[in-house]
Amino acid sequence: MKLAREAALFAVGGAIGFVIDAGIVQMLVRGAGWDPYLARIPSFLAAASVTWWWNRRFSFAHRRGDDAHREWLRWMAVMAVGAVINYGTYALVLAFSDTARAWPAMGVAAGSCVAAIANFAGARKLVFRGAKHVV
Repeated sequence: MKLAREAALFAVGGAIGFVIDAGIVQMLVRGAGWDPYLARIPSFLAAASVTWWWNRRFSFAHRRGDDAHREWLRWMAVMAVGAVINYGTYALVLAFSDTARAWPAMGVAAGSCVAAIANFAGARKLVFRGAKHVV
């Protein structure tokens, strides 16, 4: 049951991250004229930071062990792998869809869905491993 609860809360955090990621990329592309590929850099950094906080506070609160700074750095490293999956999917969607180039949030959604499983596994096994006990 704990795994299902973690997955459900992780999905909520992912939805929050998606809104932040898609909102920032959409605002930068449509509102400020940014290149849709470059706009993913600040949108990813903002979304990943917010989802780290969410998952530290809710999804994996019982598994925290490191200080926040080290945990955030490990989170960003693990999420970078997910970001490669996410960004690759995003780029493919934009490459093959004029509509997605105009509305890049569509590409963000596709990338987020594809990377979600890798992100959850990495978060659970590599970031929120639980408290370390010194014997």
